[in-house]
This record gives sequence, C-alpha cells and structure tokens, in this order.
Amino acid sequence: MFHFLKIVLLVFIIGKLQGQEIRNGYVYEADTKETLAGVSVTISGSQIGTTTNAYGFFSIKIPSGQPVKLLFNLLGYQKFEQPLNASQQTRLQVFLQPETLQLQEVTISDKAQQAAPSEMSVVRLPIAQIKQIPTLLGEKDVIKALQLLPGVQKSTEGSTALYVRGGGPDQNLILLDEAQVYNANHLFGFFSVFNGDAIKNVSFWKGGFPARYGGRLSSVIDLQMKDGGKDKLRGEGGIGLLSSRLSLDGPIQKGKSSFLLSGRRSYIDVLTEPFLPADQKFGYRFYDLNAKLHFDLSAKDKLYLSGYFGNDRLRISEQVERSTSTITSKTRMGWGNATATLRWNHLFSQKLFLNTTLLMTDFKFRLSDDFEQIRNNGNNTGTYTEYSSGVRDYTLKADFDYFPNNAHAIKFGGLLTFHRFRPRAFIDEDRLKGQTEQETQEFDNQEFAAYIEDTYTKGRLSANVGLRLNGLRVPKRTYLFAEPRLSAGYKLNNTLELKASYARNNQFVHLLSNTGTGLSTDLWVPVTERVPPQQADQIAFGVVKTFPALGLNLTLESYRKWMRNSAAYREGATFLVLNDGAKALNWEDNVVFGNGLSYGTEVLLQKNKGRFTGWVGYTLSWTIHQFADLNNGKPFYPRNDRRHDASVVTTYKLTPKVTFSANWVYATGNALTVSQGYYFVATEIDNQFINNVDYLGSRNSFRAESFHRLDIAIQFHKQKRWGERTWEVGLYNAYNRKNPLYYYLTSENDPVEKGQRITLQKRALFPVIPSVTYNFKF
Repeated sequence: MFHFLKIVLLVFIIGKLQGQEIRNGYVYEADTKETLAGVSVTISGSQIGTTTNAYGFFSIKIPSGQPVKLLFNLLGYQKFEQPLNASQQTRLQVFLQPETLQLQEVTISDKAQQAAPSEMSVVRLPIAQIKQIPTLLGEKDVIKALQLLPGVQKSTEGSTALYVRGGGPDQNLILLDEAQVYNANHLFGFFSVFNGDAIKNVSFWKGGFPARYGGRLSSVIDLQMKDGGKDKLRGEGGIGLLSSRLSLDGPIQKGKSSFLLSGRRSYIDVLTEPFLPADQKFGYRFYDLNAKLHFDLSAKDKLYLSGYFGNDRLRISEQVERSTSTITSKTRMGWGNATATLRWNHLFSQKLFLNTTLLMTDFKFRLSDDFEQIRNNGNNTGTYTEYSSGVRDYTLKADFDYFPNNAHAIKFGGLLTFHRFRPRAFIDEDRLKGQTEQETQEFDNQEFAAYIEDTYTKGRLSANVGLRLNGLRVPKRTYLFAEPRLSAGYKLNNTLELKASYARNNQFVHLLSNTGTGLSTDLWVPVTERVPPQQADQIAFGVVKTFPALGLNLTLESYRKWMRNSAAYREGATFLVLNDGAKALNWEDNVVFGNGLSYGTEVLLQKNKGRFTGWVGYTLSWTIHQFADLNNGKPFYPRNDRRHDASVVTTYKLTPKVTFSANWVYATGNALTVSQGYYFVATEIDNQFINNVDYLGSRNSFRAESFHRLDIAIQFHKQKRWGERTWEVGLYNAYNRKNPLYYYLTSENDPVEKGQRITLQKRALFPVIPSVTYNFKF
C-alpha cells in the first residue's frame, strides 16, 4: 500500500511539473437542460481534445498559467467557445443552443475546421431528424429510420425486423437506458416499441463494437431516454390515425431533480368494435409507457430510475348457433416487454467517473384458445389450451471512465447477468373428461463479462483498442471467450480519413423463426450443453471524405463477416409442434446449426446542414448460409440476401412554417422458397388419386420481384401562445407499388384450348396509404 501511495504522489508531482491543469464538467442542451453525449471538446488552435461520455461528462487537461479557449461542437447545435483562466472553477457547466435555420444565403468559409476523428461503422441519428421522416400512418419510428441506412436490410413490407450485414433479428443488441429489449415490435412487427417523444439519443453500430458492448453479433442499438428538464414543465404529444401519445417532463425540485412520463396507446379496438356483428368480437391494441426520475444528489453524485412497460393484446371471440348446439370459441394472444434501470453516477476525481447499474428485463408471450360446445342432448364438450414463453434477466454492471491525459480515454468494467428462459409452457385441458396435462421447460444460466478499452487520439491518428472477456455458465459446462476489438482512423488531411476495424463477438441466445420477420411468435432459446453459442468475426475498411464548401460527407465501407453456429428449425418444424398432447418434442432436438458468410460495400452520402438535408445510401452485398441438415447440405441464400439496396432520404425547409420530406427505397427481391409446381402422390382413396403436393425445389431458390416505394410528407408548423403545433399530411407508397408479400400457385382449367395451367400469383400488402397527424409541443 505504501508503494502504491508513492506512485500516486509521483504521478501527481510530474503532472504539476508539466504545467497542466484539469478542467471537467457537463454539457447540456440549453433549452431542455438534458445532458449531451458525444460532444467534441477541443482546445482552440490545437488538435488536443476529447468527447463527452454517455452522461455528458468530459475531462481535459489545459496548459496552466495562460488563457485558453475550449470549443464545443455537436451536430445539430451551435458551436460554443468557452474562455478559461486560472481562477475559473474546475468543474464547468456548458449549455449548447440548438441550431436555428436561417433562410437567407449561407456563407461557407473555405478554411476547414479541424474535425473530430470519425468512428467506424457507427451512425448517430438526431431524434429531430427521425421525426421528419415519412412513415406508415404517420407513426415516427426509430427502427424504421435505421432501416434506411446502408448495410441494413428489411424483412417484409412494413416490418421492423433488422438484418444488419447479413445477420438475423436476434443478432441485434437493443438497449433502452442500458436494459436489453428482446422483442421490439408492436402490431406483429409493423411498428417498434420506441416512442420518439421519450428518446434523447440513438447510437447505431454495424460493426467494430467497442469492448463495452457484447452478447450480439451484428449490431448495437443504444437508446437513451430523456432525463426530464429541471427548470420548467414541458409537454409533447400527437394524435394520429392509429394511436395517440403524450409526454410530460419537468422538475420535482427545481434545479435538483426531474421526472419524465411518456405514454402511447392505439385505438384499433375502439374503432372496429361498433362495426362487428353481435356474435363476433375482434379487438387489438397496444400501449407503451416510459417513466424516469433523475436526482442530483450532490456535485459528484447523480441517481436515475427509469422503466419501460409495453404490451400488445389480440382477442377474437365467435359464437355460432346451430340447430343442435351452440359453439363458442375465444382466442387470445398477447406479448410485452418490461424493463427497469437503476443507475448511480459518481465522480471519484477529476479523472475518474463511475456508472453503477442494476437492470431488469422481462419479455412474455402468451397464446390461448378456449373452445366450448353446448349440445341440446347435454353431451357437452370443452377444451382449453395455452402456450407461453418468455425471457427474464437481472443484471448488475459497473462502468468506469478514466481520463489519464488528453491522448487517452479509458473505459473498463464488468457485469453479471442471471438469465431465466422459458421456451415453452403448455397447458392442455379436456373439460369433459376433467383431465389436464401441463409441461414447462425452463433454463437458468449466468452470463459474466469484463472489459477494458482505450480511445487514443493524438495528431492525425485515432484508435479504440479493447478486449472483452465473455463467459456463460450452464449446467455441466462453462463457456469462456476472449473478444479482441480494434477500430482505427488516420487523417490524411482535414477532409480525408482512412478507417479500419476488427471485432470478434459471441452470442449466448438464439431466436428460432419460421417467418424470418422477428415476430413475437418467434422463440427465444438459450445456449445449453447441447446448443453452442453463436460466433462471428468481422473486418471492415473505410474512407471518409468531407466537402466543407458543399456541406457534404461521403463514407465508403467494405466489410466481411464470418458467422458460426447459427440455429434454425429442422425442415417442417415449428415452435408449436406437439408430439403427444402437452409433451412436445424437445426444442433442442428440433434445431440444426450452420455457418454463414456475409460481405459487401456500403456508400453513404450525407448533408446535415442547410435548408436541404438528408442522405443517399447504397449497399452491394452477399449473404450465404450452409447447414449440414438443410438443403441437402448445400449452400443457399437466406431470405434477407439482397444484392442491391438503395435509399434516398430528404428534408427541405420551404419556409420556417413548412417542411417537405420524402423517402425512396429500392431493394433486390427476397430469396424465397416458393412452390414451383405440383406432383402426384400415389395414395389411393376410393380408387382416386390426389395430386395436391407442392414441389418446392431447393431452399430459397426463387427470387421475388424487386422492392421499391416512395413516401412523402409535408409538415405545417405554427407557433401558438402556449407552444407549437404541427399538422402532418403524408402518403405511404405514394405511387401505389404492389410489392410482393408472398407468392402462391393457382390452377386454371381451359379444356378447349390450353388445358390445365398452373400460374404463380403474388400477394401485396400495402397500397397507397394516406395519413394525417396532429402534433403539439409546449
């Protein structure tokens, strides 16, 4: 201990002899007083700088004994310059003003400012930009916005499922205030569970993840909820064709604590019920609730408590009156998420920051069917069946930020997670016989991890180097993996940078799906002694070119990803397959494993300033799977393999009161397994042969038609005494493109000329759909 104290004292003395002082503090948005992450903080006239962490905190060393200026810069906010002197307080509070649009001509200097080093394969989308993107029925959606980026493939029309660089929906780590969200969709995948009014930041990694993230192979979607303003009460909401929403935030104790409460509910059930016959009932609704409390306990301590609660519920009831009996059937389906996050921020010193977090996440799915037949002769029958599944996690984690000097920003920490998987719980009840069968499968395991990463920035070179140790303990076995991470960039000049990254990832959960859409009916299952973890290695290379005079930023990235131990159902299997009553075939016997390869090149051209903003994205990619027990062991293209994928996203401020926006997307059609004809089955029934068996060919050997769609919207803003109101009118699929949802065969008989003909037909889902939404803010 004595030697340790001597070392600390020596470091302190050396720091003083070098003539440097430390300044740290927090950066806030001026209007809402929300902390701002990712703000570039540099010393004026130098390349020395740092960035704020996820909680808006920064620490930087400045020369002592001389006046300096700190420059604060973040996209979407006005640049701010803070003069410093020796007598100024060590801890700073900096407030950035949002950029306001100037309609007069903008003069752009030909002297490029020294830009902060760019990160590899990461995109941060401002919430204000997401809210301007046209969407289905006017429902602004974070996940739908991410689908417009290069490297991200969609599933089917309208689905929120993400396929990132060849990976599946289960390979995306979705975090809401650090709590994992397993199933992030409403309305069978057409909308995500994230209410944009409650979200502050969205960070999206497609590869080269920092070591602090783990447990998934393809992407990280890190969402932070708003903290709530500590100065005054604010509100925001909207009324649309599908749902309405309302958010309130404000101080509990002015300047010291705040709250956020945000809710959304659909009203499909309310609108459809009056038009249904008395003997039929159909109802569907979903809701979201976000809540958060924030307390400044002291100058060094902050406490956050946040939660998300969401649920979907579908009910179908029917009563049929017959001459001899009355039949009643009731079907219920429901699924939902609940998350809770308790965080404590503590500042140990000017260089060391700690975030300690306790997390809970819970996903549940339930499907039930209640059938009853009342006969006139009294011989009644009745059955009840119920299927449920779910995942529940409890996590304790600690994350440290250490700023030894201006060249290094070190993060390290660890976590422990207790998982409980319930792949299947089944009840089968025969009310006539008074017999009930039940069967429940549950798996408990423990995941643990430790990591360290260093972000090094000096001169033209920047790098993030890290190592993560990931482990999982299951009955009779423990898995342990080392995951090296590297991301680096080198500036050739102020406008041109080269980048590269490598990452190894392991995943301790699988998603079994027949649809490939990431629906709530898909089955989450754990890694076990028999079911191995998924693994992936990814390398990527890129170049970034900025054009300051035009306000443009061009990014090109090429990647290659190797995936191992991906799980899929055996041919013909589903999560509801029963072998004998409630005793189903064990899911571990129902899955097969294989490998995958994905590679491609992505292009992203962005314009983030001025009246005209947006981006153009393009992806050229290949994804190939190979399973020993599927497709006779031959390689095949998975459903999400799309050779070409392009998107154009634009927003134009016509006037301060009118905003026009449009999206156009194009993609090669999905690879599908489609009936290619019929063949006869030699089954004799009453001396007749039946010929109704489809010939499917090899797996996913059919390529659907190309997908393309145009969405447009126009917003009308008006300032009122109480705040701002916005009317938005939009068209989804504006030119009524009939994009295929699925294909099927039909038989046509023409005995005179052509005889029997088999034709392939397509089924589309969405025609042109108008929408009107009323939004307000005060």
